[in-house]
Amino acid sequence: MEYSKILNIGILAHVDAGKTTLTEHLLYHAGAIRSIGSVDKGSAVTDNLTLEKKRGISIKAATTSFVWKNTKVNLIDTPGHVDFSSEVARTLCVVDAVVLVVSAVEGVQAHTLTIVDALHKLNIPTLIFINKIDRQGADTEIVLKQIKSELQFKTVAIYTSHDEGLPSAHINPVFNNSTVNKEGIIEELIETDENLLTQYLNGVHLSDEVYLKTITKNTSKAIISPVFTGIAKNNIGVEELLNGIIQFIEPNKISDTKETSAYVYKLEHHKIHGAMAHVKVFSGELSSKSAIYNHTQDLETKINQSKTFYQTKHIDTNIKSGDIGIVTGVLGTKAGDILGTSKGIPKLPQLNIPVLSVQVIAINDKDYNALAQALQIIDKEDPSLQFKWHKPEKELILLLMGDMQIEVLTHLLQERFNIDVRFTEPQIVYKETISKAAEGYIRYWMPKPCWAIMTFLIEPAPLNSGVTYQSIVSKNDVHNKYQNEIARTIPKALEQGLLGWEVTDVKITLIKGEDHNVHSRPGDFNLATPMGIMKGLQNGGTHLLEPLLRFEIKTNEELLGKLISELTNRRASIETPMFQQDLVSLTGTIPVATSLDLSIKLNAICSGRLRLRMVFHEYTVCPEGEGKSKEFKGVNPLDEAQWILHRRGAYKADERVI
Repeated sequence: MEYSKILNIGILAHVDAGKTTLTEHLLYHAGAIRSIGSVDKGSAVTDNLTLEKKRGISIKAATTSFVWKNTKVNLIDTPGHVDFSSEVARTLCVVDAVVLVVSAVEGVQAHTLTIVDALHKLNIPTLIFINKIDRQGADTEIVLKQIKSELQFKTVAIYTSHDEGLPSAHINPVFNNSTVNKEGIIEELIETDENLLTQYLNGVHLSDEVYLKTITKNTSKAIISPVFTGIAKNNIGVEELLNGIIQFIEPNKISDTKETSAYVYKLEHHKIHGAMAHVKVFSGELSSKSAIYNHTQDLETKINQSKTFYQTKHIDTNIKSGDIGIVTGVLGTKAGDILGTSKGIPKLPQLNIPVLSVQVIAINDKDYNALAQALQIIDKEDPSLQFKWHKPEKELILLLMGDMQIEVLTHLLQERFNIDVRFTEPQIVYKETISKAAEGYIRYWMPKPCWAIMTFLIEPAPLNSGVTYQSIVSKNDVHNKYQNEIARTIPKALEQGLLGWEVTDVKITLIKGEDHNVHSRPGDFNLATPMGIMKGLQNGGTHLLEPLLRFEIKTNEELLGKLISELTNRRASIETPMFQQDLVSLTGTIPVATSLDLSIKLNAICSGRLRLRMVFHEYTVCPEGEGKSKEFKGVNPLDEAQWILHRRGAYKADERVI
């Protein structure tokens, strides 16, 4: 089927803004579905999971498509809850534009701010739909001011609302409508376009068609955001938004190279088809019965079937550049993987970072192995969980954003795998770093055949800079293939430090080394590297780093004193308050360790009259007496005899195969 263009559009919103309801009406109006599903009744097309139907929320991104005015639109309905930010982040890598849904009553909410940060960073064109204009308390004028001041969007109204807060609420077009006073709207528009401003100041009369062409040009450049209003559940404003998507959005430029490049934004497992990777093709094409290189996992895999979206179904066909579809097979693939070349793939935005760890425990002991296998599958679908299986201790560990994920995973494991589980109380994920520069020397040459001699210099690096590694050892002293093995092993060697946490913010340099032309093997350097690294950490000592969240609080000015007192007691760092009328905005940072019940406490102080946003900020030095170390899991490389036996096969049964 040929179309004049293909658009990939994400639907984003804070929870309960009406995003899924709008999606249903867009599909119905375009003829993709025969009846409109209901979020409340659990019949929405894009909410497939039982828990989505039960709770009336979106948990997984769901893709459908429709054709409107000879344009194919792939529509991705994304989760609105902050706990599922990783799903939203991957979606942002594949869209040409987004529709941001905002409630005319609640206005800009906490998760909306997080989403918009990523939209600005990725320069993604955005259309705004202000929903629920018939609800009591609706005020699009106030919401527009919030969108401009807090979300930093330059907006232009395409439709205006009338009789807000009443059953008779309706909308009117701004352009090509002689009854509307659009002077203020035009003034905002011309500020976004220098050519338009020059003509306007010179007294040139400009037609509405000129203004609309300018909006189209500047929307696709993410300079301006057209604003639509309506009532999604009553189908008011839906056709107008459909027309706006086609009129104001242009597809991202399609690469003319034939080299394949695709991004896996979602992975699911099907009882018949197995792994189903939802992909956006940036260049080349994906086809059935073909091999594809997984750039992220560094492996060759095979595509069994390739399908594109047709309304709510899939059709077997090649997935061409610019389109979204599904490929099956692709063994070893995870969500977030790049297939083919990485050229042209946007960098995954970090909407939030999980800083809580939990242990998943099977209620029935006989389900332990089945649970581990189930979590391996789920981890491929959502790598942000960072699943760890510590076999000797029989521990299954996940990283989470919050309590909602626990509810979802409990339900998912029971419904999909028939395993009943419980979760331990969430624990803070600390990290550690070296306290002073030190060397780690290792000589692994017994029992032969083996030979790997290395000296690492490990130095402190700036906070939140991560890990850097370099070698100043000649290839004559340590062969290139062994040096590659050392570099590959460094991340694994840093997974646990002296205090049991991941080691970060270090600069590691291989300053001396020696191989043997007879006895050395790549595996010798793989085995010895963790021993050398741990010796260096032991010589330099390590200390804890704790995660900080950045908070933004907006509430009544009269509550400022109580808020500052509460935050100070929790070791928060508070910036200068900002006042606007009778409201106050507080920003700053707070340790995760003292913030776990902050939302509950602040809601009690403010009687629910506040907006609280907390997102991951950074790791910082943990004060003396705070934080918690943990036991080393598995065999510690500092116990050299045990480690060598372990790595040479004596304890292979205890090793998790990644």
